Amino acid sequence: MQQQIEFVLNGTPRRLPPGTPPTMTLLDWLRAQGLTGTKEGCAEGDCGACTVVLEEAEGARTPINACLCALGQLHGRALRSIEGLGPQHPLPRILAESDGTQCGFCTPGIVMSAWAHTREGGDPHEALAGNLCRCTGYRPILDALARMEDDGAPPPALPPRASARFGGFHLPATLAEALALRAAHPAAWLLMGGTDLGLRLSEHRERPEEVICLLNVAEMQGIGAGPSGWRIGAAAPYRALLSLCRAEPALAPLAPFFARLGSRQIRGLGTVAGNLGTASPIGDSLPVLIALGAEVELARPGGTRRLPVEAFLTGYRRTALAEDELILAVHLPRPPAGAFLAAEKLSRRHDQDISAVSLAACIEMEGGVVRAARLAFGGMDARARRCLPAEAALVGRPLDDAALRAAGKALDFAPMSDWRGSAAYRLEAARGLLRRLALRHAGLAAEVFA
Repeated sequence: MQQQIEFVLNGTPRRLPPGTPPTMTLLDWLRAQGLTGTKEGCAEGDCGACTVVLEEAEGARTPINACLCALGQLHGRALRSIEGLGPQHPLPRILAESDGTQCGFCTPGIVMSAWAHTREGGDPHEALAGNLCRCTGYRPILDALARMEDDGAPPPALPPRASARFGGFHLPATLAEALALRAAHPAAWLLMGGTDLGLRLSEHRERPEEVICLLNVAEMQGIGAGPSGWRIGAAAPYRALLSLCRAEPALAPLAPFFARLGSRQIRGLGTVAGNLGTASPIGDSLPVLIALGAEVELARPGGTRRLPVEAFLTGYRRTALAEDELILAVHLPRPPAGAFLAAEKLSRRHDQDISAVSLAACIEMEGGVVRAARLAFGGMDARARRCLPAEAALVGRPLDDAALRAAGKALDFAPMSDWRGSAAYRLEAARGLLRRLALRHAGLAAEVFA
């Protein structure tokens, strides 16, 4: 039976009228309701002017980009826009008193990021990485954040996530339902967080006839630990993966890299499974998964199969996913004991930008020399992949600048040229990233790249 989209907005339950387009962006809907504090700056998740906050049942606050979120994704959830803070809330006043606002266009998004930050904590620079401000600069905004405190607002009471359908927008709650929908609608969009696919809704104004949104599938939730590694559910957001890297000493070297993957807004909804399904050669997580030997678990009627991520990516935005399959989980192995682990990226700006070139390395040492190496690159080919000649150039040698220069000479890529970088730049950049590993291995990177 077709249903109506329901969610809690600014503390008040809302049931949208029948026929409300489920693929309309949250940004467009909010502004059509007269909630115009949420602004459109870029319509692609870069500027943060449209930031709103998902209120989770356990009390967490997750900032997201309203421009990339479809209404159907919000069914059964709770969100707050700038209007939901009310005219007496202290955060906007503190921002104004600190000279943290001028034209005001970006201010609502900054306030909502700040409201989430007061609950979530962490580095305030990271909290603002997804909000651009052309007028004030960021120092007065950071000064204001230092004065802000959690208002103690209680979490919402939310029902368990359940199956729903809004016209051609399907929101299954179990894997069996999702596979049945996949079989019935093989041409449907497969939607996770939508931080990439959502661009087709917001920027290109596409309106697909059928969408299967997998965010509520029970078997795709969460991150679980086992003796050999971690199972990352297909619906687990990047913020959960970043928390894992920060909590697990074996993965700690990856935390700074994943903290640069988009912004808090992007990491709040974006998923590793979505990055895999998109299969962009510059998808930030893909070299890391390949370097660690991760496997993707695919569900189909009657069972599952597992493939190395390396084999799952078959070409430019092409994968080995069959028409009756869904990505169920990613299995991330525990790095070998004592392995040197590193991930690097080069982009036009440090934060909130996809890479032009990226490198992930997992290198095993024995007796002061390299015993085995896995080097995976993004932005260097039609797909993210390893470079076997470069790996072979390291084996049996100390992990020093000479060895990494030799690995750079062995690179077997013929990169493309585009607006992110020329082929010549990419090749030299990849060699530079390899040489940077010597500094990281020597413990000098914090001094050089701070």
